[in-house]
Amino acid sequence: SDDIIAGNVSKYIVLPVGYCGQPKKGHLIFDACFESGNLGRVDHVTEFEYDLFIRPDTCNPRFRVWFNFTVENVKESQ
Repeated sequence: SDDIIAGNVSKYIVLPVGYCGQPKKGHLIFDACFESGNLGRVDHVTEFEYDLFIRPDTCNPRFRVWFNFTVENVKESQ
């Protein structure tokens, strides 16, 4: 989709659809709230699959040729 992604995710916890409660090990935490971070949105697909939406470069909105973000709270073998 060509939805406009305005800002970066900031300590965004991705929970499975319908999950209620505190995040557990394996519920990934994405962060791009730092200089040069460019992760705009994260969608949970399965336990091991996520759709990541990278924001376009400020000076060149046609291209998305790099990415910079962190991932925390992984579990072994994930």
